[in-house]
Amino acid sequence: MRNRLLAILLPLSLLALLVLAPAASAFNDGRGFYGATSDKDIVDTGFILVIFFPTFVFLMSMLQRYLDKRKEARKAAQKALMSNAQWRGGW
Repeated sequence: MRNRLLAILLPLSLLALLVLAPAASAFNDGRGFYGATSDKDIVDTGFILVIFFPTFVFLMSMLQRYLDKRKEARKAAQKALMSNAQWRGGW
C-alpha cells in the first residue's frame, strides 16, 4: 500500500513542479518577491546568515546542556530515592 502510494505521488509531484516552474520564474521578470537586489542587499543577507547560524547553534547547545543537567538531576534523585530501603516497598 505504501509503495503503491509512493509510486503514484512521486511522479505526480515531480510533474507538478515541472509544470509550475516556468510560471514561477516568469512572474515579476524573474526578480522574485523582494524585487531587484543590489550588492548591498546580498552582503547584508550574508552577514545576517553568518551571525544567525552560530548564534542558533550556541543557543541550542545551551538548551541541550540545561536539559541534560536536568535529566541527570532527576536520575540522581530517583537513584537516591530507590537506594533507601524505606521507599523500596515490600513487606
